[in-house]
Amino acid sequence: MIRTLFLSALAAFALMGAIPAQAAPAIGQPAPDFTGTDSNGKTRKLSDYKGKIVVLEWTNPGCPFVMKHYDSNNMQKLQADATAKGVIWLSINSSAEGKEGNETGEQANKYIAEKGAKPTARILDPKGEIGHLYDAKTTPHMFVVDKDGKLAY
Repeated sequence: MIRTLFLSALAAFALMGAIPAQAAPAIGQPAPDFTGTDSNGKTRKLSDYKGKIVVLEWTNPGCPFVMKHYDSNNMQKLQADATAKGVIWLSINSSAEGKEGNETGEQANKYIAEKGAKPTARILDPKGEIGHLYDAKTTPHMFVVDKDGKLAY
């Protein structure tokens, strides 16, 4: 009941323009471009990888589902296989400062080293700007961008 009332109020605010409406990205459409800073301080822009397949992996080191995939080494194997074939793998952490999973660049690099992760880069998105562009709400949450810059998955 409370959930229904909350969702109804949220919908009403959106219709009144109080909450900016943004459509989730659609398969076959151009992937929303973004610019972010990785754990080493390097700027990463999605459009710089046009002509390559790009995997976007939303991650949170405190999430039990992420831990399951990293503790089993499944994610690292997938990353290694994909990047060996020229795929760009961008792990994105959209955890807000002070919230579970938020990382500094140093913490992210330590996690990557400890887990033996193999992403091309780990982008830190503490304001959730990239996450909002993709409507990423859970971790892990995966997207695949094709060579033409369109969302394939």
